[in-house]
Amino acid sequence: MKVENNKKVIGKKQTQRALVKDQATHIYIAEDADKKVVNDIIEISNDKKIEVIYVDTMENLGKMFGIDVKAAVAATLK
Repeated sequence: MKVENNKKVIGKKQTQRALVKDQATHIYIAEDADKKVVNDIIEISNDKKIEVIYVDTMENLGKMFGIDVKAAVAATLK
């Protein structure tokens, strides 16, 4: 599965910024990501009632978003 939405961000800082600014529609988190990295993203997503979608590995999450490196978290935007 590949995310085709042109409006997307990858990485903790950009994803967190999108959440705070109410720009995120869905959050994608790799199941093998360090919990310290993603816990606050999960908490903000839950507070704002934004769907969190889990992907099995950081490698697969990167591929879903069209990059050749691993990613712990990403988001699609409004």
